[in-house]
Amino acid sequence: MKDGFLRVAAATPEIRVADCQFNAENIIRLAKEADENGASVTVFPELCITAYTCSDLFLHETLLDGAKEALLQIAKASERLETLLAVGLPIKKDGALYNCAAIIYRGRILGLVPKKNIPNYSEFYEARHFSSGISKGEIEIGGEKIFFGHDVIFCCENMPELKIGFELCEDLWVPDSPSTRLACLGATLICNLSASDEVIGKADFRRNLVSMQSAKLIAGYVYADAGWGESSTDMVFAGHNLICENGAVLAESEIFQTGLVFADIDFSRICHERRRTTTFPNFCEEVEKIPFKLKIKDLDLQRKFPQTPFVPTGKKDLEVRCEEILSIQARGLAKRISHTNAKTAVIGLSGGLDSTLALIACVHAFDILGRDRKGIVCVTMPCFGTTSRTKNNALELAKAYGTDFAEINISKAVHQHFEDIGQDFNNHDVTFENSQARERTQVLMDIANKTGGLVVGTGDLSELALGWATYNGDHMSMYAVNASIPKTLVRHLVSYEAGKSGETLKKVLLDILDTPVSPELLPPDENGKISQKTEELVGPYELHDFFLYYFMRFGYPPKKILRIAKLAFADKYDETEIKKWLGIFVRRFFAQQFKRSCLPDGPKVGTVALSPRGDFRMPSDACARLWLEELESL
Repeated sequence: MKDGFLRVAAATPEIRVADCQFNAENIIRLAKEADENGASVTVFPELCITAYTCSDLFLHETLLDGAKEALLQIAKASERLETLLAVGLPIKKDGALYNCAAIIYRGRILGLVPKKNIPNYSEFYEARHFSSGISKGEIEIGGEKIFFGHDVIFCCENMPELKIGFELCEDLWVPDSPSTRLACLGATLICNLSASDEVIGKADFRRNLVSMQSAKLIAGYVYADAGWGESSTDMVFAGHNLICENGAVLAESEIFQTGLVFADIDFSRICHERRRTTTFPNFCEEVEKIPFKLKIKDLDLQRKFPQTPFVPTGKKDLEVRCEEILSIQARGLAKRISHTNAKTAVIGLSGGLDSTLALIACVHAFDILGRDRKGIVCVTMPCFGTTSRTKNNALELAKAYGTDFAEINISKAVHQHFEDIGQDFNNHDVTFENSQARERTQVLMDIANKTGGLVVGTGDLSELALGWATYNGDHMSMYAVNASIPKTLVRHLVSYEAGKSGETLKKVLLDILDTPVSPELLPPDENGKISQKTEELVGPYELHDFFLYYFMRFGYPPKKILRIAKLAFADKYDETEIKKWLGIFVRRFFAQQFKRSCLPDGPKVGTVALSPRGDFRMPSDACARLWLEELESL
């Protein structure tokens, strides 16, 4: 439970219809296996003690008494286990029969939750045997009085983020699921004991249903399904188990298999999302709360954290994402050009990745508007650090797209500026660098005035997070099309465009992709190659984008970011290096907020953005002390 992570399991035991002893033994075996693998919550299928398909045998006292004895046997076996169990069985109470989930922990039955929605259509006829559960009551089992009702949340006293609600099978499939109310009452984990028979197409529907419910409720959701051993008289059960978190499928069983699936759910993340989402309702009414205490487990996390969280992993998903982002960029820019009646779009084309992506967005915007691409004015402005490779690529790129192109060497203007302010040319300090960036921005702005156009910005999200931009230099534009696109995604967008292009354009784009990232503000080396490489100075962008994603999207503290970064980048960086660059990220992120407070407009394309008018508002003089002290204490 360190850092809010908790391992849960969904279990499908092999069973026999009406053989409660056999079923109890297999439930106990899987419960022990789940415990050995670090699961703190283990959910079994609906009516698994008896089997879901007992039909009119549910009306026999012999079966009901056998189920109760098996329940007590399972409870006894759980005394030495550190996993909370949820198992399904029929329970008779006050002259009626209920389909229940029994919640067990350390030898005690904490409560019984009856199914609320009883299906009686198609292949289901549960209303023949079962009644809809009451909201609150009490029942005696094994000499103990136990809570009985569906309006209850099981609360972990030593992990306050963990609050568990239960529903059974059909409860999920109805318009007003019990889990909706439970989540609004505070439940962060919903467990569903289910017996969902398999028919063509149902697995996809079930997966979408469970994942979407977890998304709507901003919760973890464990779905345990009946499988092998159920009667095949008219139905077949596949044991399709699912574990989801806020819309993401963390674990899924192969269908027609028995056994366990595990996942590590991040409950701190769930609570953060609920606090952030101000439309998430919080009911203030009283609800039955049953306390329990879990053993604190320092998990060896099984959860996977991709090195590039902004980038989809599958090729098809990545292509869809790239097309969507390019469309958002282009349409946002097209609207701004149309609204301002701009005759041109002016862009500083360096031959680097960011300006290339900005040009791609301009080209697509002009195509949407049906305008001649000659209205795109590409300006390359060589100076002291410009190499022939990037200069030639800028020229070839503009030619390949059929845009207007101008080369304006700013060396004389910058030399004159150095003379005016008394800057020694041999002093390659920040003034030496930033004077070039500001001169370029002035040129672009004046050309935009001259041509009746607007300046299209090239800076990306990663640079904004780190403040890696010259204030009132490349920091400024009239529309910043890349402002919410991180560097790791920029590369994929340019690569995607290359894949759709003809050979001439493709060749240029691929060479740009192969060029080291650099502002080219310092003179080249003796071989005429780039001497100033951004990632050698500020750190690897893949690390900074990783830090940015979890810092911004989920509010992870430094210790948690460090922990998951060590897992994600175990094959690339050691802990010392990750910690060093994380410290630099935190320092720069806080210190450079003043640049983000006056950003130009730009389209939001993802869930992480830094616009002061949209996603992120932070005082420019906020102190990073708490974050840095936590990092330094590790």
